[in-house]
Amino acid sequence: MRLIQIHSPSIYKQLWAIILPAANYVQNPMVSSWLHAFAWVHPFFFVKTSRRPVISLLLFWKMIFSAKAILFDMDGVLMDSTPSVERVWRIWAAKHELDPEHVASLAHGRRSIETIREVAPELNAEKENIIVEQMEIDDKEGVTALPGAARLLAHLPNDRFAIVTSATRPLAVARLGYAGIPVPQHTITAEDVSHGKPSPEPFLKGAALLGFAPADCLVFEDTPAGISSARAAGMQAVALRTTYPVDQLQAAHAIIRNLADVKAKLREQLLIVEVDSIPL
Repeated sequence: MRLIQIHSPSIYKQLWAIILPAANYVQNPMVSSWLHAFAWVHPFFFVKTSRRPVISLLLFWKMIFSAKAILFDMDGVLMDSTPSVERVWRIWAAKHELDPEHVASLAHGRRSIETIREVAPELNAEKENIIVEQMEIDDKEGVTALPGAARLLAHLPNDRFAIVTSATRPLAVARLGYAGIPVPQHTITAEDVSHGKPSPEPFLKGAALLGFAPADCLVFEDTPAGISSARAAGMQAVALRTTYPVDQLQAAHAIIRNLADVKAKLREQLLIVEVDSIPL
């Protein structure tokens, strides 16, 4: 087993990988040089060869980002609200004779009013949005903090992070309470934007709220729409595989299991954020 340090593009401070040779193939002089070259283009990967099924396996890929501020999505990043979200949208869809599975699949990571407009343009979206919001506030069963969320927020300075969520403010406050996570000083919610994710507007407003340039912000997201929003805003994005499969999160700079894979500290006015990225 070898530990390799890789000097990489300026977006990262350091990259570390553990390479474990496969059985009966300990010596592979090409792995190290190929890994160095490939790392300039791809942030994480399995090391493979065409001559054998698997020559070496990347066990983990440690990435260190530097940023001045962190922007967190809420549902699927700080808390697991999937059971509640899907229950509410299935009930609402069935009431309007829509496909419950299809509607529920569209609801993650978007403002509810935009989901309603897409699946039922004939309805009064503003009226239905109020109904859905109250249903979501009332349904708290299964809303729990995700691993590492409370610990990470507690270690960050209040003026260096914000929540940027597609939920309304009353719903965000309710769910944070159900999960036992304190409401932070800075939040951007559905009411604060004209266009929700995947538009860059939510994250641009989050950066402006904290007083930092978009390029100085690091985003944690769990949905393709949220990752697209962050990238369109010119920000680095780390995806959590809590809601969607890895193959739908490829636009992110890194993919992790949850916030338990993240450590952050303030050093000389920069947040140094270390993540244990999963391989593809």
